[in-house]
Amino acid sequence: MKLIRAIIIFPTLLFCTTISCHFVEKKSYEYDLNEIDCVVKEEIKKGNFPGAVVLIGKADAILYWRAFGDQVIEPFRKQMKKNTIFDLASLTKPIATATSTMILSDRKKIELDDFAGTYLSAFACHGKEEVRIKHLLTHTSGLPAYTNADELKKGFGTPCPDKVIEKICGMKALSKPGEDFRYSCLGYIVLAKIVEVVSAENIDDFTRESVFSLLGMKHTTYNPPASWKKDIAATQIVEGQLLRGTVHDPLARLMAEISGNAGLFSTAYDLSFYCQMLLNSGTWNGVKVISPKAVGMLTTVQSHGRAYGFDVHSGYSWVKGSYAPENTFCHTGYTGTSIVCDPVSKTYIIILTNKSHPHDEGTSKHIRTKVADIVFQAYR
Repeated sequence: MKLIRAIIIFPTLLFCTTISCHFVEKKSYEYDLNEIDCVVKEEIKKGNFPGAVVLIGKADAILYWRAFGDQVIEPFRKQMKKNTIFDLASLTKPIATATSTMILSDRKKIELDDFAGTYLSAFACHGKEEVRIKHLLTHTSGLPAYTNADELKKGFGTPCPDKVIEKICGMKALSKPGEDFRYSCLGYIVLAKIVEVVSAENIDDFTRESVFSLLGMKHTTYNPPASWKKDIAATQIVEGQLLRGTVHDPLARLMAEISGNAGLFSTAYDLSFYCQMLLNSGTWNGVKVISPKAVGMLTTVQSHGRAYGFDVHSGYSWVKGSYAPENTFCHTGYTGTSIVCDPVSKTYIIILTNKSHPHDEGTSKHIRTKVADIVFQAYR
């Protein structure tokens, strides 16, 4: 992968990866990504989040990759690094769960028109009998958005993954399948369970073998090992405990931190490989991860403005800013993470913040839209 510092005109640069160093030819760009520095520093100054890592890439070149602020500010302070590991929160949905589902579809292990109850019989009740896998992928299954994790924890302790699945399966649908869009963590928890039933591997093992290892994503995993803790950005302090390497999402904690809705940890650099794979029709560095057809379904509108994993035109797509091309796809995570990818220009934006640290009072909305506008104004 090429690493290029994007300024208006710059000389040949030397860059290093963990493997080797390379020279790249000089290039010129029509816009100055250094403007991003001011945006991020201003957001940190306002107290919207303690720190951030921003990476902008185009095809196989990294145009911009910088760290700002701190990964922890309470009860101690530690500076943010470019390779800091983040709790991705709901980015887990497209990167792990939806991608795994599409891989199983490629392998002819499932069909997206299959009923969810085919694989999880207890799910087929209370108006959910006609829910198909494609409805779960597009948040049109009729499931509620969430459920009370504290009640489950009080009743069954933690973790209690089987009880979470049992709770969701017993829920009544709020609308008919395919009728309404309702962003639901519960649907993606069900999808991960279906992946497990079909593949005989949990979502952690399946994604490691079928996605992350193939892409060389060495710092992407569920349940990061203790040795990584010093390099992980903190999230909220809960009941006096600093969450640092422990997933922030309450339901994911009940799922033993291996869940379809949240639980994945990664770095901006690792995520750049995933973005490149999608923008190269499912292949990266000569390795095929998913088919071009599957990439298309994962990233283009299928129902209610949603793809089978990513967002394109729903009410959540504001993260793309004001100038992104029409078919740009995106997704966000509650902890302050986001990915935006333009399939035409092959440009991608990765923003990782720790906005929920230390007391869940931050916001990453402004950095997302401002950075996207800086990047995509070049393509107006």
